[in-house]
Amino acid sequence: MFVDQVKIYTKGGDGGNGMVAFRREKYVPKGGPAGGDGGHGADVIFEVDEGLRTLMDFRYQRHFKAPRGEHGMSKNQHGRNAEDMVVKVPPGTVVKDDDTGETIADLTQHGQRAVITKGGRGGRGNSRFATPANPAPELSEKGEPGQERYIVMELKLLADVGLVGFPSVGKSTLLSVVSAAKPKIASYHFTTIVPNLGMVETADGRSFVMADLPGLIEGAHEGVGLGHQFLRHIERTRVIVHVIDMSGMEGRDPYEDYLTINEELKQYNLRLTERPQIIVANKMDMPEAEENLDVFKEKLQDDYPVFPISAFTQQGLKELLFAVADKLETTEEFPITEEVEETGIHRVVYRHEEDQRDFVITRDPDGTFVVSGAKIERLFKMTDFSREDSVRRFARQLRSYGVDDALRERGAENGDTIRLLKYEFEFVD
Repeated sequence: MFVDQVKIYTKGGDGGNGMVAFRREKYVPKGGPAGGDGGHGADVIFEVDEGLRTLMDFRYQRHFKAPRGEHGMSKNQHGRNAEDMVVKVPPGTVVKDDDTGETIADLTQHGQRAVITKGGRGGRGNSRFATPANPAPELSEKGEPGQERYIVMELKLLADVGLVGFPSVGKSTLLSVVSAAKPKIASYHFTTIVPNLGMVETADGRSFVMADLPGLIEGAHEGVGLGHQFLRHIERTRVIVHVIDMSGMEGRDPYEDYLTINEELKQYNLRLTERPQIIVANKMDMPEAEENLDVFKEKLQDDYPVFPISAFTQQGLKELLFAVADKLETTEEFPITEEVEETGIHRVVYRHEEDQRDFVITRDPDGTFVVSGAKIERLFKMTDFSREDSVRRFARQLRSYGVDDALRERGAENGDTIRLLKYEFEFVD
């Protein structure tokens, strides 16, 4: 099965907890604190493996949770950092954040890596909190939670040339005779239901990768037919080879076919109109094909070369492949994501972004005040509530962030219930 789009969950490893410990050595009257820091949690890293061709593996494993760091130890020993979780992906994978739609990584080269979710830092041991006023603190931090997110992975095939056209115009036949690929060929529509790749070599030794994509029909960009599922694979191709059935044996007008397919490409992604096209007039061995070709050329307004061929009899293929190879030599790659050219001029881009507040206070129907916010929740998860010093530190930090004052403004009084995540506290004024 060919899988080219999946949604998965990834989570970086939590940091290890810091430790509260004290030195107990003979003949050392004032040992002092000796609790070590926790180790860093592992990152989730995607790495390109050119041996993979599909996202099939992610159909069966959709959760990737990296290991956490080792906890700190006595004698100021730092916990071991966790080893990163490396996940292999096929070349051509685009990774996007499911919530924001932001492109996290575009992975194309073998061995290329990208950090998808970062692990949390290790919590600090009590040695870190020693001060002249408090030389022996019973205070430590828990490890920072690792980053977590749902991501969408899209596979966009790395092909130099993409074959497009209506169903049954001869795309698969053309690919099968110019390469070693063995796509399914039959006399009915939508024989090709997954993209096929083939390596093509010209008579003068030049080579390129050609992709045969499932046939497009009118409305494909809106989800009609099969082709809409695979339009994304055209985005990476540098040259589009537009195959047209010039025999008109199915009762369609070749020029109308040409206009329809180009409109679908334009509606899907306007940048596809920037790709150079080569028009292939196929099935020239059929009756009436010559007359239809003359009419087609009269109507054609675009400055695209037209190559009459017969994939069945292999007529005209040599000239076509030379033309494709020549066009590839003069056509640069089209990046999936917009890249800013590096120049000697230093530019600063200002973007309007809504201020991210440290916390938000809401109220439930039962009268409970609910405090939420990434910064406050992270602080809560890193606090060790089994130790009085840690609880007091947490209370001081909330006060410094203005949570106490904000609760009073919302009407909180002595004894009211405050909820943070799944835990409840009593408000003390």
